[in-house]
Amino acid sequence: MTDAGDAHRAVQHADDELYERLRAYEGRPAATGGVGKDLVNEAMIRHWCEAMGDTNPAYAGPGAIAPPTMLQAWTMGGLSGHTDRSGAYDELSDLLDGAGYTSVVATDCEQEYLRPLRPGDRITFDAVVETVSARKTTRLGTGYFVTTRMDVRAQGEPAGTHRFRILKYRPAKAGRRGSARPRPVVNRDNAGFWEGVAAHRLLIQRCGACATPRFPWLPGCNACGSPEWDTVEASGEGTVFSYVVMHHPPFPAFGESGEGGPYAVALIELAEGVRMVSNVIGLPYDKVRVGLPVRLEFLRTDSGSQLPVFRAGEG
Repeated sequence: MTDAGDAHRAVQHADDELYERLRAYEGRPAATGGVGKDLVNEAMIRHWCEAMGDTNPAYAGPGAIAPPTMLQAWTMGGLSGHTDRSGAYDELSDLLDGAGYTSVVATDCEQEYLRPLRPGDRITFDAVVETVSARKTTRLGTGYFVTTRMDVRAQGEPAGTHRFRILKYRPAKAGRRGSARPRPVVNRDNAGFWEGVAAHRLLIQRCGACATPRFPWLPGCNACGSPEWDTVEASGEGTVFSYVVMHHPPFPAFGESGEGGPYAVALIELAEGVRMVSNVIGLPYDKVRVGLPVRLEFLRTDSGSQLPVFRAGEG
């Protein structure tokens, strides 16, 4: 018992020492004086709106603004990357890699909008390592959450804040990871949607002022801004608007083979005129095509939750 206790205390001491070294990076810059590779421009705004199916007139024509949710798009380095990133973030990542936390997954982001962005705006930004969490145990494995805050400016004026959080983790042992699909995140804005799914009903929001349907669920209409809404039940008919095939990492809970993939993730255009992301089932992943007709089904997962998926139609 003494040997086991000594070993446990040694491990705990090593973890505490690592955490103190990780916390030393809080407040250190991740990027300084970054400059967006392109001015805010109409072409990127148009492509974004077409991909999202967003027809808000505020994003086109004279006096147009960029969708606020494009905030991060103007700061991204693309395939060639950025040359203005500091070494602190890479040092932090290397420290975690050296301790065995070699896997990474993005977990969430938060944005705050301070000023509309307009075509012609020059985007600049600074980024900082804001927080490093204590060691956490998740379904994927044990690791640390690292949050980076980016302060975005347009023409030198504060335009918004973007917080991006990742988990650097040591994968759980084989056979445990991914044994069940994660439960959906339910909040006050989407609780009604998941209540409908539990009853095998796919509910779409409809604006109470202009009758525009919207998905995913939002607290207000993105066409007229009205907070009033009701719901309509989707017929379940749709087509594949776009798709990707997931090859890695494999999770046994995903894919019809039970081996974790590959599997198709598609953007489904519903008959009601909105789009949603879901799995396509009922045919091999490499046979999924744009325009493929699909039909709604509900999948009961090992975790006990219900998920809307789409089965390929005949022909």
